[in-house]
Amino acid sequence: MIANVVRNCFPVAAKVVADKADEINKLNVFPVPDGDTGTNMSLTLGTVVSEIEALPKDASMADISKAITHGSLMGARGNSGVITSQILRGVAEGLVNAKGAQATTADIAAALRNGVKVAFKAVRKPVEGTILTVLKDVSAKADQMEKSKATPQETLDAIVVEAYESVARTPDLLPVLKENGVVDSGAFGLATFIEAFVNAYEGKAGEVSDFKTTVDSSDAKAQVANVVDIEINDDWEGSQYRYCTEFLFHADSPDFDEDANIKYLSSMGDCELLVGSNPDYKIHVHTNRPDRVLRHMLHRGQIYNVFVHNMDLEAQERTESIREDKQAAKSTEPRKHMGFVAVAAGSGQADILKSLGVDVVVFGGQTMNPSTADILGAIEQCNADNVIVLPDNGNIRMASEAAVSAVEGVNAAVVPTKSVLQAFAAMFVADPDGDLDANVEDMNDAIAEVRDGEVTTAVRDSQAADGTPIHDGDVMGIEGGAIEVVGNDVQKVTVDLINRMQEEEEGDTLTILAGEDLDDDAFQNLLDAIEEAQPDLEIDSHRGEQPLYPVVFSIE
Repeated sequence: MIANVVRNCFPVAAKVVADKADEINKLNVFPVPDGDTGTNMSLTLGTVVSEIEALPKDASMADISKAITHGSLMGARGNSGVITSQILRGVAEGLVNAKGAQATTADIAAALRNGVKVAFKAVRKPVEGTILTVLKDVSAKADQMEKSKATPQETLDAIVVEAYESVARTPDLLPVLKENGVVDSGAFGLATFIEAFVNAYEGKAGEVSDFKTTVDSSDAKAQVANVVDIEINDDWEGSQYRYCTEFLFHADSPDFDEDANIKYLSSMGDCELLVGSNPDYKIHVHTNRPDRVLRHMLHRGQIYNVFVHNMDLEAQERTESIREDKQAAKSTEPRKHMGFVAVAAGSGQADILKSLGVDVVVFGGQTMNPSTADILGAIEQCNADNVIVLPDNGNIRMASEAAVSAVEGVNAAVVPTKSVLQAFAAMFVADPDGDLDANVEDMNDAIAEVRDGEVTTAVRDSQAADGTPIHDGDVMGIEGGAIEVVGNDVQKVTVDLINRMQEEEEGDTLTILAGEDLDDDAFQNLLDAIEEAQPDLEIDSHRGEQPLYPVVFSIE
């Protein structure tokens, strides 16, 4: 019976999530790094287990669905818990419609589709790269399996694989995840629950291996492991809203206006959720005035089970916990001879730097210069006897030099790169086994051969190096810190600047990075235009994803 499967497997899967709660917490950086996703999901699932276990042994799927809906609503904690409650509600209600004693592939697909419908209805502003994305991807995979006439067993195995593959993709959809070296915590929590539930159904006791290892059923977990290297988030300045406020609400009137009240919640903060049905609701919002939210709702009904969390303090606790974990891990790792620290302004830049051998990437740039403390921490994180710092921006050089002077127990030096492209050139000649001074000399020689260009938009009136007037909104081509080309089109300004630089001194190779505001089609059109204008120039193109500068490039 479907009811027996759910009744037997749900508690096992919930326990696995509870056992992994701390692991999930450390991944939590979105919407704020308060490190409570695993805890909240576990508490939500735990309340459902209590409700299911209180049912008589002959309870129907309809009875179990009601228990799941009520238990998850009453026990939902935090943004992740409330969304999880709606996923569970939708899937459980979908299974009620199954006709046979055993769920078919069509039943599984229909239940997941209903889960998507209910969960997305509850969230006013769905964000890609979160738990909702995994749910949507898993549902799409079930639909695909139904069309291919797969067995229920094949379908369940396929959705486990899809869940982890979807988790591995979350950093590409949500930049804050990539910047912090994590996958989405809620997404990983949902994948963990799905795998444990399926394992319990298949008689594997609901156990799941550590997510940083490959499992026999799929290499999907290994993809997750390749993404995850949790960063310490010392530079989080706090959300616009400080207090995570959640409570249960019982409406006094059958005419309670859900739309009007969700609009009120949105006016008081963000991450607003109002789920349930009259008269019982779960309310969640991030706000600076929980007192006003509670007062407003008190005029419309009764409130109870109120939780107000200070997300600033929770974020500090998460950071400290991660720092302790990293320090413990470092104490058991052999110390490296040479380490490298570099600054990146975009996720694509960071990926390239790491592929070239940079140990620690600090995020920063023209309008977000990292502090001396940020760079000092990165030097220490390298766990190396010798460390070279690449500031990649003239405004970051002094902070880098101050960090090098302040570090203890490490021989450190700065190679004064003014751009990330100079850092690429420097890392090409770096010798991880070589002498510090020799490396610095070779890397300085390498960056001297790099000529940089960048394209951005003016934010105020000015003038170019030749006196050409520049107006707010004009596109500027900059070489060596001087504005050399002005226009109104990114592609034309870029090509004109490259032509100008080639006339001054002909180079052989162009390395070019697309910024976050330049889409793939526009980037390809630009590359085609450059190739037409400079057919003898070898082009090495990448996504840099840097802000403010749709194009940065170097010629060597």
